[in-house]
Amino acid sequence: MDQIAANLGKSVLAVRRQVARIKRRVREGKFAPSPLPIERAATQRRVYLAGFDVFRVDAKAHGEHLKQLCRERGVIGLYPLDGDVPSSFLHPLEAARVIYMANIEAIRAADFVMANLNDFRGPGEPDSGTAFEVGFAAALGKPVWGYRTSPHPLTETVPRTTDADEGTSVCTKGYLVEDFGLSVNLMLACAARIIAGGPAECLDAMKAALAAEDSLGLVTGLAKR
Repeated sequence: MDQIAANLGKSVLAVRRQVARIKRRVREGKFAPSPLPIERAATQRRVYLAGFDVFRVDAKAHGEHLKQLCRERGVIGLYPLDGDVPSSFLHPLEAARVIYMANIEAIRAADFVMANLNDFRGPGEPDSGTAFEVGFAAALGKPVWGYRTSPHPLTETVPRTTDADEGTSVCTKGYLVEDFGLSVNLMLACAARIIAGGPAECLDAMKAALAAEDSLGLVTGLAKR
């Protein structure tokens, strides 16, 4: 109290009286102090940023960009490369296990998942690790959102040979191309709400959905902490 008084240039008695008035107003519900940074962070939703972006040559910089997009929309982004793996003294298989467990725990800690479901190493095929993370999040009951720059169905994006039968498409490797009008495999499309565009558009769609649910007072996996 003495230090506060000295910093404010007031007497200790004056500071005590002011603190007493503030306490009384708080008890009466007439005054709500601003939340501390840790309190604000505890109420913010957290989104796990799944995707093959971790394989970019500028993966960490891109991760910071994604997290900034999240901050601008009032959520906290959890990027797979946030943790450091002590790979210098770990066997590659041990390092892989550490990364796997870190990502699993990040998904568990997240309120929902946003996945980059764009084609990765083949037309119409998102990254397999991302597909696993979407499935894991869905199994935990966490809401999943995904984004693709192209909303076109698989029958338009996967290279095909001639149709096997009328209305049946076959890819150049000889396998049937599913035709449900979806841009990705149905197990991904039915597990996630897919937005046409990039991460910014997906986050904006999330924000709008969250605002609508909050206004209705819905209690969901997206509810505030």
